[in-house]
Amino acid sequence: MIANFLIGLREGLEAALIVGILVAYAKKSGRTDWVNKIILGVVSAVAVSLVAGLVLNWLVTDTEAGTNQIIGATASILAVIFVTWMIFWMAKNARSLSGDIRARFDGKTTSALTVVGIAFFSVVREGVETSIFLWSSVEASGQGVFALIGAVIGLVVAAWLGYLIYRGALRLNLTTFFKYTGAFLIVVAAGILAYAVHELQELGLLPFLTNTTYDVSSVVVEGEWLDVLLKGTISFRAAPSQLESLVWGLYVLVVSMFFARAYRKPQNK
Repeated sequence: MIANFLIGLREGLEAALIVGILVAYAKKSGRTDWVNKIILGVVSAVAVSLVAGLVLNWLVTDTEAGTNQIIGATASILAVIFVTWMIFWMAKNARSLSGDIRARFDGKTTSALTVVGIAFFSVVREGVETSIFLWSSVEASGQGVFALIGAVIGLVVAAWLGYLIYRGALRLNLTTFFKYTGAFLIVVAAGILAYAVHELQELGLLPFLTNTTYDVSSVVVEGEWLDVLLKGTISFRAAPSQLESLVWGLYVLVVSMFFARAYRKPQNK
């Protein structure tokens, strides 16, 4: 639940900031007629994102055993790719986000379709990524409705923070925010990737390094509070295979190295 709250908060705040920048720029430019077009683009993007999540859930629920595991594992791998790209994209663009979005409007003020399109594509990327990543996180943690509640709370808080920032009532160091949440999401993504490996190994598609790396199930008892907490935050498994552990460790090591380098670069300039 905590991990999904953070996913909803981070992704929701990013989308809220984008919408806030679009609306603020429209008002400052004296084009209040753009606001309704921006809202139309945002609503359309949210609808597409919800449909993406529902279709993915339908595909897994209504397919036979084995096939649904393949779909789930594939979606989890795709979610990890999305979130990894998103983490590095925000590390690179957090400081220039406002200017980049405003630049898209320059010279394109006459077309209503253009305004709707900018709002739609600015939000739909975040929405579809979030939908797939949340679905994968819910599957990996096994928390069902509680994980979804965490995500919804995160999105609501993100919308409120975005509104406060837009109104000037709250100042938030976005670079620091995305740096620390990005670091945590690396661990979350590693757990989801390990979950995908687990699913593929159960199907016999990765028939190597299947021995258990460690087994702490006597301490982290399935269904008890510690198991729920660890699964809900980092998709922890009490008895992972050697391949799961290897993939988890390599992902965290490699991505963390590049992530740290991405945040050091601005300081070295």
